Amino acid sequence: MSKLTHEVFEKNTGLLVTFIVIAISFATLVEIVPLIFDKNAPEEGGVNKPLPNMRPWTALELEGRDIYIREGCHVCHTQMVRPLRAEVERYGPYSRAAESAWDHPFLWGSKRTGPDLARVGGRYSDQWHIDHLIDPRSVVPDSVMPSYPWLAKNEVDGQKVQAKMRLFKERFGVPYTEADIEAAPDQVLGATELDAVVAYLQQLGIAMKGQR
Repeated sequence: MSKLTHEVFEKNTGLLVTFIVIAISFATLVEIVPLIFDKNAPEEGGVNKPLPNMRPWTALELEGRDIYIREGCHVCHTQMVRPLRAEVERYGPYSRAAESAWDHPFLWGSKRTGPDLARVGGRYSDQWHIDHLIDPRSVVPDSVMPSYPWLAKNEVDGQKVQAKMRLFKERFGVPYTEADIEAAPDQVLGATELDAVVAYLQQLGIAMKGQR
């Protein structure tokens, strides 16, 4: 009887596909439905609800993030610690969706040329990051990372940062106040793109450490 049942499914493509879809749908519901009704889940509300101690990026950090993306840093460095023992032991607590509540675009991933940076904030000094960006091999002899010396020469444009903050507030719901936006040009006055990238890196993962 068992052999006959198997033959019925295996020889009837339509029936086999139907039961595969049912099985996948059931497994998906088992994973998702409990989270919808779990009021204590840290991910309640999905990526639209940030962690309790998160704050929006400062003007300098926001500009640093854009430069980080512009220079392709996200291509080699992910920001997603997977819930695997080896990952957690190396990088720290696994990533939560809520950490990326204001990320547009998201910088998740799993393929890494360089180490994951989701928990790099506060791990090294500002000077270490500066040296690393200007000449990676001066601090990591075996590094294959390119140098970014021009970042130390380019100054941040305060007016553009201000416009970005307003866009993030109006389109993505990032809770910037008008005072935050108005103060942006003064906050980045005289800062270089290198300063901005370092500021961005130094806040990565800080919310998960309870320091922000």
